[in-house]
Amino acid sequence: QVQLVESGGGSVQAGGSLRLSCVASGYTNSRGCMGWFRQTPGKARDGVATIYTSVGNPYYADSVKGRFTISQDNAKNTLYLQMDSLKPEDTAMYYCAARRGYCFGFSGMAYWGKGTLVNISS
Repeated sequence: QVQLVESGGGSVQAGGSLRLSCVASGYTNSRGCMGWFRQTPGKARDGVATIYTSVGNPYYADSVKGRFTISQDNAKNTLYLQMDSLKPEDTAMYYCAARRGYCFGFSGMAYWGKGTLVNISS
């Protein structure tokens, strides 16, 4: 059974930084696609970043390019999202997701965590 557990959310002021972590169990993230998504109330869940963990080629939403960095530690089965220069519009519930095999943009994720809340104040 695959489980993804996120942590690292919190409240910071605009311009600050946060680092999210996602620990995977029941899933070997050395050869699969993992990513981060976010959702605000009443809106659809949007992709933030994905990475094909065996190669390490990241893919970002335009809204976070240059500010967010996705990375993984395969030995720890952990995915990270370093978020810098945070803006109030980054406020959302952030979800970790995974699928086996290649990444296809933000599509086709099979496994989801329960989320961690990020709140950015102006």
